[in-house]
Amino acid sequence: MIDKKQQAQSAYQLVDEKKSVSKCAIALLVDNESGVLGRVIGLFSARGYNLESVTVNEVDHEKGLSRITLITRGNDEVIALIMALLERLVPVHEVHNLTLDSPHIEREVGMIKVVNEDCEGRASAQKLADRFGARTIDSTPESFIFELSDTSEKIDKFIHLMEPHGIREICRTGVTAIARGTEGFKY
Repeated sequence: MIDKKQQAQSAYQLVDEKKSVSKCAIALLVDNESGVLGRVIGLFSARGYNLESVTVNEVDHEKGLSRITLITRGNDEVIALIMALLERLVPVHEVHNLTLDSPHIEREVGMIKVVNEDCEGRASAQKLADRFGARTIDSTPESFIFELSDTSEKIDKFIHLMEPHGIREICRTGVTAIARGTEGFKY
């Protein structure tokens, strides 16, 4: 019988702490139908696994297929279990561990609203955005909205450096990823 302390623990607390935990990008090709995303997310929540990012969109209208990109963390055993569980879901056609299977590219889009009425502060914020390659997608006399498409780490760094300039709001899409070269889904 499981005691209440063990029952309250997440799956991450039960893994051997000596084994390394790493970030993993998983791509799924699924039927584009009602409830599929809920089943995929339910698989994670039922076992206490955390999803850091989920992106989904239809990729083939004629065949009714969508692609889901998931970012999670775990040791090798946890990731292997997640992969096996995902492969057994009925609406899932293919599952790829992009982190393990092949080199891949990850991108995320962040929109950061900065409110700063000081001319020097505004100029400094604009210079910082230019150095990071962020686009100014909206500008008023007292605010900017910057858009940056890059790795999550670079967006994190941009946000950190932009904080003194008066961040009002942050909106992020979540990570999407694709295998390099000829590897990948065949539609």
